[in-house]
Amino acid sequence: MLTYVYRCEHPVSQDDIGAELKLDKDGQKELTDLLVDLVEQKILNRTSKHRFSLGKQNNLATGVLDQNPRGFGFVTGLSVREGSLAYSRDPSVEAFHMGAARHGDTVLVRVCKVRQDGRPEAEVISVLERGSDCLAGFVSFEQGKVRVTPEDPHFPFSVVIDGKIPEDLSEGYAVIVQLVAAAEDTSRLRGKIIEVLGDPDSIDVQMRLVIEKFKLPHAFSKEAMHESAQLPEEITETKGREDLRETLHVTIDGETAKDFDDAVAVVKTKRGFRLYVSIADVSHFVRPGTALDKDAYERGTSIYFPGRVIPMLPEKISNNLCSLIPDQDRLAFTAILDFDRQGNTTGKRFVKSIIRSHKRFTYTTVRQILIDNNQEVRREHKPFLTPLKWAGELAIILQKLRKERGAIGFTLPEPEIGLDDSGRINSIGRAERNFAHQLIEQFMLSANEAVAETFTEHSVNALYRIHERPDPIKVQEFTGFAQTLGLNLPKHREDPDWFGQVLDMVKNSPKEYVVNNLLLRTMQQARYDMRNVGHFGLAATDYTHFTSPIRRYPDLLVHRALYDFISKSSENKKNFSPENLKNIGPFLSTRERLAVSAEREMNDRLKVRYMQNKVGESFDAVISGVSGFALFVELLELFISGAVVISELRDDYYNYDQKHHRLVGERSSKVYRMGDLVRVTLLDVDLRKNRINFTLAKE
Repeated sequence: MLTYVYRCEHPVSQDDIGAELKLDKDGQKELTDLLVDLVEQKILNRTSKHRFSLGKQNNLATGVLDQNPRGFGFVTGLSVREGSLAYSRDPSVEAFHMGAARHGDTVLVRVCKVRQDGRPEAEVISVLERGSDCLAGFVSFEQGKVRVTPEDPHFPFSVVIDGKIPEDLSEGYAVIVQLVAAAEDTSRLRGKIIEVLGDPDSIDVQMRLVIEKFKLPHAFSKEAMHESAQLPEEITETKGREDLRETLHVTIDGETAKDFDDAVAVVKTKRGFRLYVSIADVSHFVRPGTALDKDAYERGTSIYFPGRVIPMLPEKISNNLCSLIPDQDRLAFTAILDFDRQGNTTGKRFVKSIIRSHKRFTYTTVRQILIDNNQEVRREHKPFLTPLKWAGELAIILQKLRKERGAIGFTLPEPEIGLDDSGRINSIGRAERNFAHQLIEQFMLSANEAVAETFTEHSVNALYRIHERPDPIKVQEFTGFAQTLGLNLPKHREDPDWFGQVLDMVKNSPKEYVVNNLLLRTMQQARYDMRNVGHFGLAATDYTHFTSPIRRYPDLLVHRALYDFISKSSENKKNFSPENLKNIGPFLSTRERLAVSAEREMNDRLKVRYMQNKVGESFDAVISGVSGFALFVELLELFISGAVVISELRDDYYNYDQKHHRLVGERSSKVYRMGDLVRVTLLDVDLRKNRINFTLAKE
């Protein structure tokens, strides 16, 4: 009944309510008594003799249920009616107050009370909208029945399968289940198998499980694919474009790269350098309002898994028309930047262009040429040696300039996961990051800053990439922790240079990993916004994303805004209104964070499977966290995280010293703290929960 009144934006009569609930005479009498009671409690307000609306003390709110694996949950994204009591914290919901609601459902709740700590306690009144009727899970055969246990622990139940059972079904297989009916009791849920994914050890099955967990769009619409198919096979249109085909552009990417969306060229001038940063002109092929544009916006970004990708755009665009393949004419948007010998920008202009990449280089090859001085490799690439030398000189100058102004250089190593021919993980190593990576990074940063500066100078409505100042409370917590490590930090200043000094203090020391990690946690997340508040981490007053429209939708918007400005067009004026940008920025920031979470999840799943056959083996590790129940460790060479539960520390009874982030032995006074190097032995691997458990290796 309350759900009906809540949904109606105008007062409703008792007859309206009775008709909605299909009540008989006895039910109508009970309704009369209930309405009187609710009016007395001020949950409802009698607006006239027979009409009712929500009262000021209705205590009703809507939100999305975030269910904990142990059954209880919280209601997030809370919304209340105007004039109703607002709540500062997400309400908690006990399992017995959950009703038929499931994780991800939009629910109507009634707050029963507010605890002393400010946390409201609520009960679910009704499910307003189901989050999804499809779940991924694992098959088991029990007493003649087929059950599927959801893979996502947020769904703490199993589903009994009705209907035809696929012939190729095996114990433990991953499947997609469609729930048949919304049972009032989740312990009696029934469903049907709509897709058999297969053996969960397969990377493609794991990829689908991640897609289902994060609800990632992974199939393009028919309309988008039709539009893609209609695009020309070859580049023929050059009208109105600056011809830069003779400029010695090259691409520099990783060995396994398949799409090349940026090419660079450097020319030495009398006063310094001229840098060309040419970016594939995706905006030429993906027009506003098309199905391609709609699909790309909904994705927000490409998502990269080891050996796999969920692209933002169809392959014809990302791997062909907008891939800067060597010796092929390609449409581009070029930033032409002039620098003096000190790296200061002396001029900038932006043009739609047609270019031709003259060579595809890998980071390794450029390193061999510029750093290793490998004579054999240099002879193979003789025509490019001088331009690459100029590029290296400019990159060093730009890097030095950014460091001097305070740009923060975090040094967290990244894993590189190798797959065998069957798609199973067979190696994990440290991803190489050499001078060639830094060279390209410096040029991309310069282009991004130059575009953002142009937006600022001319008050162009566009999306900036902003990074706000760190949370002062988190910085204070970090400085307290640093003291426990024996670090004598410089007096704190609210500028990026202070963070750089701290990182320099621990460079190449055992504390480097932990300090980098903890300092990174003090930072706010970079995001997209129409307001330009600068980029703290880069110590940049103006910054945006211009350099990768193949894989990031914000870059595509930046291309459109920039072209409107340089061509004095108003084609996209409506799309770049403050009202639109106010909504676009947060949405695309959310899509980016979702992609990062999905990529991290996929890597973690593969790491767990990589370790399953290594039980009993020992590894060097660093303690990355300490709690009252476990030490958290990261293996130094494999970048794999796990836990050593305190019960495994059998040589003493250890107390948790929260203030100093350490465990202290009661008898021996032995200490385990964050940043300590330890040797651990793999105890067990939980493939279902994606957890890895260690014990300390015997000395």
